[in-house]
Amino acid sequence: MALEERERIVIPDENGEEHLFEVLFTFDVDKTGHSYIAVAPAEQAEEEEVEVYAFRYEEKNENEDDLSLFPIESDDEWEMVEEMLNTLADEENEA
Repeated sequence: MALEERERIVIPDENGEEHLFEVLFTFDVDKTGHSYIAVAPAEQAEEEEVEVYAFRYEEKNENEDDLSLFPIESDDEWEMVEEMLNTLADEENEA
């Protein structure tokens, strides 16, 4: 069985070093109008357990693949994102 090729993005850290991440999920929340992205380090892609990072994002330009990432800061927002990640992970495991 061939593994599905996931989209990859590069995210610079606070020191300006670039790191490659695989996009796990993206989703929009109609209630808030915000979009969210969940990513995992590409080097962990084949591992059983991976670190997952989530961000709120905005597309900089509709014609480019350039995103602005924002940290999730409120507890309410984190709970909503975790609930969505759990739901999406459950659906993927059932497929």
